[in-house]
Amino acid sequence: MYETLGLDILPRQAAILLGLALGLAFGVLAEVSKFCFRRAVAGPKGERRAAAGVWLAGLATAIIGTQLAVTQGLISFEDHRFLATDLPWLAILLGGLMFGAGMVLTRGCVSRLTVLTGTGNLRAALVLVVFAVVAHATLKGILSPLRTTLGALTLPLQSAALPGSALIWTAVLAGGTALAAWRFSARGRDLALGALIGLLVPLAWIGTGYVLFDEFDPIAMESLSFTSPSAETLFWTVAASSIPAGFGTGLIGGVILGALISSLSARRFQWQSFETPRQTGRYMAGAALMGVGGVLAGGCTVGAGLSGVPSLSLAAILALISIAVGGALTARVIQGDASLSAASQATQQEQPAA
Repeated sequence: MYETLGLDILPRQAAILLGLALGLAFGVLAEVSKFCFRRAVAGPKGERRAAAGVWLAGLATAIIGTQLAVTQGLISFEDHRFLATDLPWLAILLGGLMFGAGMVLTRGCVSRLTVLTGTGNLRAALVLVVFAVVAHATLKGILSPLRTTLGALTLPLQSAALPGSALIWTAVLAGGTALAAWRFSARGRDLALGALIGLLVPLAWIGTGYVLFDEFDPIAMESLSFTSPSAETLFWTVAASSIPAGFGTGLIGGVILGALISSLSARRFQWQSFETPRQTGRYMAGAALMGVGGVLAGGCTVGAGLSGVPSLSLAAILALISIAVGGALTARVIQGDASLSAASQATQQEQPAA
């Protein structure tokens, strides 16, 4: 397919450009629609339904597009890590809970923070750096024993995909998420933007797994994700002569650039930073939790969720559920602490002076 198109550049170079193009689209669409899984799970109560509608609209189109590509024989997940028959259930559960807690502490999942970086949010930029360092340490550095130890506890499966007909599961999941998106979101424009974001997922799968497939210079079949690409981008930035760029590097750069263009054109660009040392500590703790959790869970809300679930992978579905549970529980704990603090202050104010 690559030779048929008459492309004059190498597959790896084309993969960077593909990542850049998809990242630009994601950055613009996500900046305008405020696409964010955390807002759907643990955002302000008045925003959760609308945010869930946008996210689910993206998931619905991602499922349909990805499974359509599979049925047409363009791509296959048979040898992909999502369908590995040894399910590292404990790593996924703990990783998802950690990632969910971290995204609440930092007020955004990694994809949202990448978009916010392009809008001038310095908090998000620093969180991404810490996240990338910790993720890389968990993948290949000092924290890798934790990953290998937890990953060794596996559940052997005959099939790592949802049992039964893929067509039926596609109809159930896509139909269910599309219906929920319609009920949750009152704005048709936001649903359309979410749906367009979801279409980027199969475009990436097809681009890396079919269009750019080359037996002599193979590249990994991948789609939108932010855990490994964030680490790769950081270390490519500081050591480009020894660490080559890839699809993920182009994706991260494209998202930031797309969000920058969108926010500048709409006059939403605004420099923002930390307000207190306490806030800084909270965000750094959240970044570290997401860095470890994203690796253990096999991806973030986009990598394991928006891109992984359309493969009908049990591991991806378990990861997304764990992230949602971790985020919801952490939000409740934080809200409970805030309520106790407010009650304590009110009680002290009511006490008469000695």
